[in-house]
Amino acid sequence: MKKVLIDCDPGIDDALALALAAGAAGSLDIVGITTVGGNVDLELTTANALALREFLRLDDVAVTPGSGGALLTGAVRAADVHGSTGLGGVVLPAPRLGPARGHAVDFIVEKLQAFPGEITLVAVGPLTNVALAVRHEPRIVEWARELVIMGGSYTRGNTNPAAEFNMLADPEAAAIVFGAGWTVRMLGLDVTLKAMVTTSVLDRMRPLGRLSELLVPATQFYGKVTDEGGPAIHDACAVAYVLDPGLFTCVPAEVNVETAGQYTRGMTVTDFRIGDRRPNALVATAVDVPRFWDLVVGAYEKLATRLG
Repeated sequence: MKKVLIDCDPGIDDALALALAAGAAGSLDIVGITTVGGNVDLELTTANALALREFLRLDDVAVTPGSGGALLTGAVRAADVHGSTGLGGVVLPAPRLGPARGHAVDFIVEKLQAFPGEITLVAVGPLTNVALAVRHEPRIVEWARELVIMGGSYTRGNTNPAAEFNMLADPEAAAIVFGAGWTVRMLGLDVTLKAMVTTSVLDRMRPLGRLSELLVPATQFYGKVTDEGGPAIHDACAVAYVLDPGLFTCVPAEVNVETAGQYTRGMTVTDFRIGDRRPNALVATAVDVPRFWDLVVGAYEKLATRLG
């Protein structure tokens, strides 16, 4: 069973990624959830993570809040996409339990140190917590089994023409993470935008009982669902990669994050022409969409059975 630590900013697609991880309980051991300011402010991302933990029956998983803002710049938020609460039209019961004491950065370092080579760090929000953890204890680069992120793009952005949201929200943090010495598994817009919720996918989610109360309104708030296309559940791709890397075609590359460009700030400048250089990333370039949805919906079905 693979150990995962999920750093997130819930967020609709974060919620769907956490549901995927919860549904893969036989394959994944979630050792912790940490939160960061991103899609909405830290207070809301943490409250959403706490509510999701209980809704998904992950009661024994610690939720530890982290950084509320970027390292150097003001907040970039996406309430226009995720709604004022971050979860769109989803209303979950208020959580009974609060967050764990301490800070996400310390939690990340302590967990990776306690289980060297065993924990995959899955980061699906701005990379502020991960960057601070690297600065606090550079050896986490060696202790982590893998770092898998949802973020970036080797083509174009979604928040502006050049940058994907998680990168633009804290480019300095992203630059630290890509330059830290590990090989970042980057699931960017180039593949996540192919994992769209179509009418046929949504129809597979509707019968899932209590879980459908999360899945259906979340995906419908996120964008218009049609037979041909619909909203992409970006962050779930990172969890799906951990479960089955073979779903994705990944290519070694050198990725640098633009921090100074007037029009390109947050861009993940991706060079596939490696030659003799050591790549700092494996960049996903393709995804087997039917197999992806079979994995995701299959996990949701198992989770729905447990939830009732």
